[in-house]
Amino acid sequence: MTLRAMLYRRPSEPHAIEVVFERSIYLVRLRRHRQARRYTLRIQAATREVVLTMPPHGSIREARDFAERHGGWIAARMGRLPKPAPFATGTVLPLRGTPHRIVHRRGARGTVWTETDEAGDKLLCVAGEAEHLERRVTDFLRREAKRDVEVAARAYAERLGLKIKRITIRDQTSRWGSCSTTGALSFSWRLVLAPRYVLDYLAAHEVAHLVEMNHSPRFWRLLDRLCPDMRRAKVWLEVHGGDLHRYGAGPDEPIARRRPPTA
Repeated sequence: MTLRAMLYRRPSEPHAIEVVFERSIYLVRLRRHRQARRYTLRIQAATREVVLTMPPHGSIREARDFAERHGGWIAARMGRLPKPAPFATGTVLPLRGTPHRIVHRRGARGTVWTETDEAGDKLLCVAGEAEHLERRVTDFLRREAKRDVEVAARAYAERLGLKIKRITIRDQTSRWGSCSTTGALSFSWRLVLAPRYVLDYLAAHEVAHLVEMNHSPRFWRLLDRLCPDMRRAKVWLEVHGGDLHRYGAGPDEPIARRRPPTA
């Protein structure tokens, strides 16, 4: 917890409350914010977490009453979230936008590789013991994402006569990529689950920030020249981007589309 949050949290104040709606129990995390003027609810889709933001001087009783009044909203939004798709045998994940079914090959040599079966279906094969399957799939996807991003980003940088200081692959949902003032780029590994033109667009987007550290008209004109598929990629992310966070484990970041309740 940050120092600022600690200043507003009361001694012995609970970090979360439970809300019961139609025999289901929902854990609601409490969060005070110094600029909040009323109580608000939101769903953090990546972790399926409910967060209630409170004004600095709000009370737990009022927060609980507010959450309970909106139990139906919580249940409805939670019910609309995409079902989790853990990295396990049988799970189908979209590697570079193409469905691949995870298959465990316990006695096989190697780690993770792709195959096509006799029916033409794409497989993501994982060797080793079952308890290592999730980690091996995650590591594989991170490696593939880093390789694809580096190829795309360095190609765009070369076109602009630029050099990239560093490329980092992370798991984040507040943004798909970022560019620091020092020239370091960062991307979400989940881009490897999107079609290739989407990853290419995000690579071009962050490289363009090496020239224009803003979203001015000049930035968008530069990006349009670098990536003709920009508009198609932006539409894909708007429609399907949130779904990528249901695969494996993810960080917390709100992706709710509808306006949440306020008071």
